[in-house]
Amino acid sequence: MSDQNKLNRFEQARLEKLEKIQSLGLDPWGQRFDGHQPIAEVREKAPAESGMEGEPVRVAGRMMLRNNKGKLRFFHIQDWTGRIQVMAMKNELSEEQWELITALDLGDIIGIDGTMRLTNTGEVTVKASEITILCKSMSQPPEKFHGPKDMEMLLRQRYIDLIYNEGVLPRMIKRTKIIQSVRQTLNERNFVEAETPVLHATAGGAAARPFITHHNALDMELYLRIALELHLKRLMVGGVERVYEIGRVFRNEGIDATHNPEFTMIEIYQAYGDYETMMDLTEAIVVNAIKASSESLVLPWSDEGETIDFTPPWPRKTYAELIKEYAGCSMDDHDAIIAVAKKNHIETEKKH
Repeated sequence: MSDQNKLNRFEQARLEKLEKIQSLGLDPWGQRFDGHQPIAEVREKAPAESGMEGEPVRVAGRMMLRNNKGKLRFFHIQDWTGRIQVMAMKNELSEEQWELITALDLGDIIGIDGTMRLTNTGEVTVKASEITILCKSMSQPPEKFHGPKDMEMLLRQRYIDLIYNEGVLPRMIKRTKIIQSVRQTLNERNFVEAETPVLHATAGGAAARPFITHHNALDMELYLRIALELHLKRLMVGGVERVYEIGRVFRNEGIDATHNPEFTMIEIYQAYGDYETMMDLTEAIVVNAIKASSESLVLPWSDEGETIDFTPPWPRKTYAELIKEYAGCSMDDHDAIIAVAKKNHIETEKKH
């Protein structure tokens, strides 16, 4: 059987289950489900011992795993805070509820009302008293449900990466916390956040190839910005003494898994300061961002257990001091610099 036929078979099965849900008089799309709690919080409410019945809870999430055992069904649901097991017993649910359970598929969004339990194996579980279909999934999940590894698919369909690979969603949330912290640090220092044009009449501010478009009404070529610099400096000229922008820039160049032609950049300008002023500001931005997104200022650097300690104040050294410390030669000794470069297979240019 071809892959296309397999896909059609799976789609047909989901369509039949959709019709079954509708025949029960239930709406399979866009149900409201107020008052549910994050799964991470619900997990904290589990009773101390197995066999004990905990407090009533209400959770919602995507069905990620299921185990059908006759009159006893187990499945896992996941929201953006975590995952929890749900137990459904046929003799404690209505016939309609049990029919609904048999029509559920992996990927469906459901709501659960029930009570907390701890199984004999120590699994935190919600014993369901009522199940609500919130959104029926009509697409078959990836074949390797517990973490698809097709890198191209994950990069093209990031929602699959978010759903099935742990660590991706927390990384996105951490990025949000970092950007919020950067803004807070700058706003506390009386910086003004600007929003400057994305379309430029001339491409400038960096050495990069721009994307080119045509403005029909003006009959002229325009460029997607390759940097934020030019308009921010014009604001400085106009008297805005502290200004920054966090925005997307576009460069029509190479692309790979870690190099996107559009990316987020920050540029910051401050009057009446010097490079040491910006060193102080950079240190504050980074330290505050780490505090907002991590539990420690000591962060892992490699799989070998290396770490970087960002605790301020940071050591400050010139390039000349660093070359002397790590290369063992002076910046003024041209021959020694060339020798170190050749030893480390670094190409050098002619002396100017």
